Amino acid sequence: MLFNSYIFILLFFPVTLLIYFILNRFNKYQIAKVTLIAASLIFYGYFNPWYLLIIISSILINYGFSKAISNGRTPTEDKDKDNIPSNRISDEEIQSKHISGLTCANKKKKLILILGIVINIGLIFYFKYYDFFVTSVNDIFGLSIPVLNILMPLGISFFTLQQVSYLVDSYRGETRDYSFIDYALFVSFFPQLVAGPIVLHNEMIPQFQDSSKKRINADNMMLGIRFFALGLGKKVLLADTLAMAVDYGYLNISALNSISAILVAICYSFQIYFDFSGYCDMAYGIAKCFNIDIPVNFNSPYKAISIGDFWKRWHMSLTRFLTKYIYIPLGGNRKGRARTLINIMLVFLISGIWHGAGWPFIVWGLLHGLGSVVHRLISKSWDKLPKILAGIFTFIFVTIAWVFFRSDSIQTALDMCKNIFCGGFGAINEGVLSQFNIIELTYVEEHVGFLGRLVENHAWINMALVLGAAGFIAFIPKNLHENKKVRCLHVIIVAVWAILSLAGFSKFIYFNF
Repeated sequence: MLFNSYIFILLFFPVTLLIYFILNRFNKYQIAKVTLIAASLIFYGYFNPWYLLIIISSILINYGFSKAISNGRTPTEDKDKDNIPSNRISDEEIQSKHISGLTCANKKKKLILILGIVINIGLIFYFKYYDFFVTSVNDIFGLSIPVLNILMPLGISFFTLQQVSYLVDSYRGETRDYSFIDYALFVSFFPQLVAGPIVLHNEMIPQFQDSSKKRINADNMMLGIRFFALGLGKKVLLADTLAMAVDYGYLNISALNSISAILVAICYSFQIYFDFSGYCDMAYGIAKCFNIDIPVNFNSPYKAISIGDFWKRWHMSLTRFLTKYIYIPLGGNRKGRARTLINIMLVFLISGIWHGAGWPFIVWGLLHGLGSVVHRLISKSWDKLPKILAGIFTFIFVTIAWVFFRSDSIQTALDMCKNIFCGGFGAINEGVLSQFNIIELTYVEEHVGFLGRLVENHAWINMALVLGAAGFIAFIPKNLHENKKVRCLHVIIVAVWAILSLAGFSKFIYFNF
């Protein structure tokens, strides 16, 4: 189910919210949690009920592994002393026996952890990467191994990484003895289920257990609606509008000169920005209505003044996961400069692979890794640049990298880059411009004579209006988490406008990952 759909906005969300708080009102806390789990599974399996087998199996298996890890402990030294006569075995022998038992237990826990991680990664590999792997092997070695044309379940990368983090935290002794209901809700909670943020147990499960969050909170409800409405506006009014120009441009690359190709690339930069920003705002708002705070996952990333700064602002929960569970275990920056740079490249390679099964994603990840490495090497000189100049360079780099992210093949990306840099100057492609003649703008232009004549003579005006609005929102004001001055009237206007424009709704880009 999509956040930007009538069935979600007018039926699923309000009904789920109402039932949840009614059950809590009568102190049916466990039933309320189970109901929220059931609603989350309905949300997840709405388009394909077979997906439910995957997520339910994943939850059951990973919970079992986490319990096995948590329960894999040795008896305490005191228990050993109670069971072993002290006149027969010395204290040194008891200590030795205890350490030996502890070592065996740790090995057992590590084996369970490794097995759990292998199964989780294997699940992602099968559904997300098997066909890509087989196709690549066929191309390289001239083989004809059949592909399976597997349909990838929504959000499998998100809920799988979330559970991998839980297994690792269980191994480290950082988890508590959570009930299965709390664990299942932690994994399946629908606002963050299919596109993040990738949440940790200690920031979610205690909130589900907090009795003070079981009653309707008017302030949270209003804040949640505000975030949801403005996020919906970002997605429907900006991202989906820009998507039409991007789709046309990528289908007609050969017809683009440099100016048109640059504009298409910029349109995609803003499309994915408002698509993901809109999702993050909507997810945050929905959770807030349930009195649940999920982590901020998006913090004005196009205001970044370096690649490192960009990744502190874009998909922040993924950056946190990669740092905590991959970069630091690899050694982080503790093993010398060369090893640090290698670790950075490995982390970004993994990030590229995680985002999608295709060589363009791998190249995109490596480009960001290379950008991060170069920035680290020249950081002293870079930091002396004026911030506005550093921000412009960062945006240009990110936009060029997005070309690979958007392309369905390396050749497509190279063709687009060739047109960007060597396509020649000239008029903007008429097909690209026509994608900005959206209903709202054409209606106003038809009823205000001079505007209609102006646009007729200058076809680029509608594009300039959309890109100007996108650029202003991305670069100038504070983000929603910082801006407390958004007027209620503005929220209502955006909400109504977005809901009336839902006829051609589309799924979020990050649903593909």
